[in-house]
Amino acid sequence: APRSYTGLSSTVSQQSSLSMLPTNSNEDRSFYPFPNAESSSNLRLDAKPPQSNEEVADGSADLRQLLGVKGAAGTEDIWKIRLQLTKPVTWIPLVWGVMCGAAASGNYHWIWNPFDPNDRNVMLGLEDTAKGFVAMILAGPFLTGYTQTINDWYDREIDAINEPYRPIPSGAISEGQVIFQIWFLLLGGLGIAYGLDVWAGHDFPTVLALSIFGSWVSYIYSAPPLKLKQNGWAGNYALGCSYISLPWWCGQAVFGELDRPVYFVLPILYSIAGLGIAIVNDFKSVEGDRQLGLNSLPVAFGIDGAKYICAGSVTLTQLGVAAYLYSIGESTYAAVLLGLLLPQIYFQATLLLPDPVANDVKYQAQSQPFFVFGILATALCLGHHDFTA
Repeated sequence: APRSYTGLSSTVSQQSSLSMLPTNSNEDRSFYPFPNAESSSNLRLDAKPPQSNEEVADGSADLRQLLGVKGAAGTEDIWKIRLQLTKPVTWIPLVWGVMCGAAASGNYHWIWNPFDPNDRNVMLGLEDTAKGFVAMILAGPFLTGYTQTINDWYDREIDAINEPYRPIPSGAISEGQVIFQIWFLLLGGLGIAYGLDVWAGHDFPTVLALSIFGSWVSYIYSAPPLKLKQNGWAGNYALGCSYISLPWWCGQAVFGELDRPVYFVLPILYSIAGLGIAIVNDFKSVEGDRQLGLNSLPVAFGIDGAKYICAGSVTLTQLGVAAYLYSIGESTYAAVLLGLLLPQIYFQATLLLPDPVANDVKYQAQSQPFFVFGILATALCLGHHDFTA
């Protein structure tokens, strides 16, 4: 059964252990640039949750808690709560993006490649496997975990009204513990990024620069005054870029070079498609967004207008990528990409366009696998293409 939540404990007791963190001298109890609840609002963060968090009854409640998704069980284990804040279910696209970047580099070595007798250097393959794993840890648990934690921190006042059982507004984790987690994941991620640059022998710390940029985008996405998530175009593109372009560039930088415009153009195109995918998540919250003054695309253009923006951005960008692959002589990969696009168009016609509100989850579940394998196919094409010919 869901546990009972108590109010937030005072941050005063947290200050001794957090005194090494940057602070705003004008706020005795704030951790710059993350103000505490008292300094940012008079809204109490000790909201009592409903008797039930609508915990699912299919036996997956504990797993849902660890993954950070709805229907989760309650827990008093602080480490499980910390993990829940990082929403591990959202790490998957970033890990996939790193893998695509490694493929696009054309320089990732298998431990023992069954398809290429020249790629069977076990030690080199083990080293590349280790590099790839560390890059995935950077993109997933650390920087995505940072992004999700800081997003929950800046949403704590809305969550105290709409979802008071979430870890921060319920008091399951104290303010000081949340701030410590934000700084730990951010600084730890930047440290890992610099370590990957050293490991890869970079003269310029490319991975670190990408990580700093991505962390900054995450901050302005959630935090005022910019708070990109309040604007449909900027917020959704920031999501698309963060989930597709940045991990791709990270993976490619670890194993190769970002030395051609195409390595930037194609991930950016896929990020535009990611903007369309992000719109799907806004359909069900259109009324709440309108009341809260959030200018999501379904609010700005209406559900009918937004669903065509969604379908168009997803379809046209992939057609553009396929056309480019065909133009450089990679007709097989272009055909594969078109083959993966056709099911997406079918699901748009049968699920998204008829009723995007009722079919949002079903559309995402059935369409996205074809989309992400299209990204991988594109990356493999770039990795195998000879640009010097």
